[in-house]
Parts: sequence; C-alpha cells; structure tokens
Amino acid sequence: MASESTAKPETSITEHLNELVLTSSDVGEFLHELARISARSLSEPGDEVLCGVTLLRHRKAATVASSSPEAQAMDEIQYDFGDGPCMTASREQVTIHITDLRNHDRWDSYAETVLGQGVRSILAIPFVLEGETRAALNLYSHRPGRFEGRVLELAQDFVSQTSMALRLAVRFAHYSDAAANLKATLETRTVIDVAVGVIMAQNRCSQEEAFELLKAASSTRNIKLHSVATSIVDSLGQGPAKTHYEG
Repeated sequence: MASESTAKPETSITEHLNELVLTSSDVGEFLHELARISARSLSEPGDEVLCGVTLLRHRKAATVASSSPEAQAMDEIQYDFGDGPCMTASREQVTIHITDLRNHDRWDSYAETVLGQGVRSILAIPFVLEGETRAALNLYSHRPGRFEGRVLELAQDFVSQTSMALRLAVRFAHYSDAAANLKATLETRTVIDVAVGVIMAQNRCSQEEAFELLKAASSTRNIKLHSVATSIVDSLGQGPAKTHYEG
C-alpha cells in the first residue's frame, strides 16, 4: 500500500489553479500545470506517479496534458486500442481503479501492453464538467496497490477541488474560440464589403449587382470569394482592409 505520508493537496493548490485559469494563454497550458501538480502531490522520493489528462470532445479522445513524456505515452497506448480505463472514466463518468494489472481481466491487450512498460496500477477519476465535454485525471504507478486507501481518497478529493477550475478553463477556452471565430468572420466580411464597394464605384452598379459580379468571378476562376475580394482590395495599393473593433 502507498505510504500514508503522501501529502494532501492543500487549498493553496486550488487557489493557484484558479489564478492560473485567468493567466494561462490557453486551456492546454492550464491542464499541463494541473497534471504536474497532481503528479507532485501524489509522488514520493523514488516512487513517481505519472499523470495525464484525457479530454473527450466531439467523441474523440486526446491527452491534452501530461506530467511527463512517459505519462503521455501511457495515455496514448489506450487510444491506439480505442478504449481503456481513462477513456471509460471520461466517457461514463465513473472512477476506474486497477490495483494490479497482472490480476486484471478487462482490456486484456491494453493491460498486457501497459504491463510491458512497467506500469502495475492505474487510477482514472472523472472531472465534473459542463455540456458534452468529458475529462479524467489518469494516474499510473509502477507499484501494485499504489492508489489504495488514503491515497485514493486524496486523489478523489483533489479532482473534486480542481473540477471547478477546470470548468472555468474549458468555459474560457470556449469563449475564446468563439471570439476568434467571430473576429475572423468579421474580417472576412470586411474585405468582401470593401471589394463590393470598389466594384460598385467602377461599374456604377447597385450593391446587389456588385456582389453578384464578385460571386461570378469567384466561380469562373474557381477561387474562394474571400480570395477574389482580397485581390480586388490589394489592387488599390492602399494596404489590406482592416476591421475596426470598439472595446
């Protein structure tokens, strides 16, 4: 059994992660720090715990963070097989605890492969998130029975405390992606609108007629509408069209 001296994640860790949500450049940076903190919190000298974070989005799994290259490799083995404890924990929102892979009869091929890497025990705990996004904290050890008793309780408590921070990180990432997509859409629309204005001036036609001419040029040349519009704006020699935002 793992030593009872394993340090319990303190409130300061949760506070640090909450602060990291606000300062991280993206959700990936936040999750890497989460994986490193998890591994440090449960590891002991000469007894390293490997940690990865599995994220399920649009029914696809990916390890978006890991405490080390070895932890990353352990997660990716199950993706090659298409299933495993971490993917099951994420998908079904249940804790998967394998005390000893040598005595485990589920995911036979996966278990055999991971055993070949020296891993004996696995613990996968799902985060409580929102919407369709699913995630789990994946812990690996070279010792059997590493996550029993108090250590299991500490890991579950850690995931419970950090789920809120992860929910915020995922939510901010969603808003950031939405804002980036909106900005790209507006910038594309600006170039097209400027090009339409140029065509109106050159051909003394209506806005609707100018847009139809632009579409016809796009179809004839088999070039995207935005690319045709960009070439028209560039031909003016005044630089690219810019979208102005008011903050």
